Amino acid sequence: MSLVHRALRIPGALAVLGVALVTGLPAQAGSPDAALVYRRFAARVVKIQSIEKRSGAKSAIGSGFFVSGSGHVVTNYHVVSELINRPERYRAELVDGGERSRTVEVLAIDVVHDLAVLQAEPAGDPWFALAPASPDRGTRLYSMGHPHDLGLSIVEGTYNGLLEHTLYPKIHFTGSINPGMSGGPTVSAEGVVVGVNVSTAGEQVSFLVPVDRVIALVGEATRPGYVRPDSLLRTVAQQLLSYQDTYLARLFADSTRTVTLGGYQVPTEPAPFFKCWGDASHSRTRPYETIEHQCSTDDYVFISGEQWSGVLTLQHTVLSTRDLNRFRFYSLLTSQFSGDGFEFQGREVVTPQRCTTGNVRQPGLALTTVFCTRRYRKLDGLYDVFFKAATLGDPSSGLITTLTLSGVTFENARRVVERFLASLGRAPE
Repeated sequence: MSLVHRALRIPGALAVLGVALVTGLPAQAGSPDAALVYRRFAARVVKIQSIEKRSGAKSAIGSGFFVSGSGHVVTNYHVVSELINRPERYRAELVDGGERSRTVEVLAIDVVHDLAVLQAEPAGDPWFALAPASPDRGTRLYSMGHPHDLGLSIVEGTYNGLLEHTLYPKIHFTGSINPGMSGGPTVSAEGVVVGVNVSTAGEQVSFLVPVDRVIALVGEATRPGYVRPDSLLRTVAQQLLSYQDTYLARLFADSTRTVTLGGYQVPTEPAPFFKCWGDASHSRTRPYETIEHQCSTDDYVFISGEQWSGVLTLQHTVLSTRDLNRFRFYSLLTSQFSGDGFEFQGREVVTPQRCTTGNVRQPGLALTTVFCTRRYRKLDGLYDVFFKAATLGDPSSGLITTLTLSGVTFENARRVVERFLASLGRAPE
């Protein structure tokens, strides 16, 4: 995926992956403070290019910054993801402020937090010393990087603290960042790195990886005796396996909240990192009513331009009627139950889906179910799972409920689906 010219279609709020800062050219930096920050620290920020080996041309660009005098550079995982997924086809290089190119090697990655540490040949480059940073809300910050390959640029923005409804921490930065700036630093006026540009929802709603995650990864990559993994793609799989173990353990536990929809009791907000919303509709021209309730995470994990993971969604739909006879209502419920499924991802990264159907009885409920999985071809042990169930037997009311999990083990998926089913029931009279 070109971080310069392409957007990634993903679930949730984030419409663009690959962060950059808007101000087309360096001279357009907003304030005297921004101009001073640019002069003092621009030499520490570099462009990172993914080069397609056969053509010798760049296929994607991002940004990065030096964090040691030994040539260590921090960027986003997604900036160098082409190398990790297809090392036989791509290589990477950095371009410094003097337009000098140097080959870089990926030393360490944190795919969950979208970070990578690169190694370049040391050349006396100035660098940022990393330290914990917790600015006050409203603090003015400055992001640097290469938006749309227009040259190193800077933009001012505001620190708004950590997002509240996320599985892993992300900083809310009020500033316009654009593709190509991914991996660039966001710093205080004194040059303290607060975070790393990672994504945007547009309209000056942008997000940063907190510096403490950077410190942890750089510490790992530079510790004495550290050896670069033979297969970084295997490291991706290991990190995703650990990640899903962490968050799936919390889902649909006994403490999960429920909500009453029509005559049914269903789970809602299965963990603090979910957001839920709903609506109901009734039209005089339509012989049935619907109630909708949906929950999803804004978190996701970028694996490649063709694949993402860590997305969780659940949806409940209740249909009811006073006008349809039982046969027409059953036909309506059947048509609503069919269809849907996985978001498209290419067959190079996932296998075709395999589905099983069945019938399940819960206290007060009889349900028909479909359970679909598809396996990740390059990441052993991981699957996407789509589960759907519909109630049977009521001539004028029915519940259709859906759960989607991505990047999970089959065993964890089975346990979560069992807990999900156990949380469904009839509403108390």
